[in-house]
Amino acid sequence: MKAHIEQPLQRAPLLGKNNGKWKRLRQQKYLWLMIMPAFLCTLLFSYTPMFGLYMAFINYQPGGSFFGSFFHSEFVGLRWFQYFFDNGDFWLIMRNTLAQSSLSLLFGFPAPIILAIAINEISSGAFKRIVQTISYLPHFISWVIAANIIVTLLSSQGLVNKVLMLLHITDKPVGFFQNGHYFWWIIASSNMWKDMGFNAIMYLAAIASINPELFEAAKVDGASRMKQMLYVTLPALRPTIVILLILAVGGILNAGFDQQYLLQNNLVLKYSDVIDTYTYRYGLQNGMFSYGAAVGLFKSVVAFILVLLVNRLAKKVNDQSLF
Repeated sequence: MKAHIEQPLQRAPLLGKNNGKWKRLRQQKYLWLMIMPAFLCTLLFSYTPMFGLYMAFINYQPGGSFFGSFFHSEFVGLRWFQYFFDNGDFWLIMRNTLAQSSLSLLFGFPAPIILAIAINEISSGAFKRIVQTISYLPHFISWVIAANIIVTLLSSQGLVNKVLMLLHITDKPVGFFQNGHYFWWIIASSNMWKDMGFNAIMYLAAIASINPELFEAAKVDGASRMKQMLYVTLPALRPTIVILLILAVGGILNAGFDQQYLLQNNLVLKYSDVIDTYTYRYGLQNGMFSYGAAVGLFKSVVAFILVLLVNRLAKKVNDQSLF
């Protein structure tokens, strides 16, 4: 008799909990309807194409219908990954990718932070808007146009060589695109110039959300503008900096495609060829679709692991993380 009485008492909280979930779902039905288009777009364009990752494990040969060739191709397992690791190009591609990404991260990550703080310190509102507009304008220029500007500036008769010769830094024009040692620095500088202003918008938004009373309290304590930046602005930007740093480190193998493809030539190919251009050349131009898919999947897996590691490290060191 006692057991029959205890059983419904144990199930009652579960029923109440489920009823509470359905009740909250009905109350939030309009919010779910609003988020449904974004959910469907994410499912359609981000998750549905993932079935194509199977191509990295088969020997895909196009012919006839796509699905027929795709699902009836020979399964080769990890052969393409082994071919990539044993290939003599692996270390060269990884060196170029890591070098270009590391330099872009080293110069490109702190640049928008410094720019955002500098713009915030401008007292004139009109001049601040002009500087901000000019700074993020390069982001909206396509890499085709940006690459032509960079090539023109760095050509033997370009502005940079003329200034170097005028200042007697060099006696003859420097062949920036004839010497591979300059290519990594050109990519890092061009990435910083193009994205610095646009990335500063996020930091400016974070600065705008800082409580003005903190600055007033710092002024009362006698803090100068520099100390206000060090002890008020930068600590308030720490969460934003940590999150963006995690994402930036996770994409360290994503050195880019447009800038390398448009600025490289045969003279600097040993320094300009990265994972993205390598995948394009072998996967599309040479018709090795499965090999290109395997190289791309390798890059994605490494990026995912880096995001997890850096996120855990940031959580332990700074108690702030992306998830």
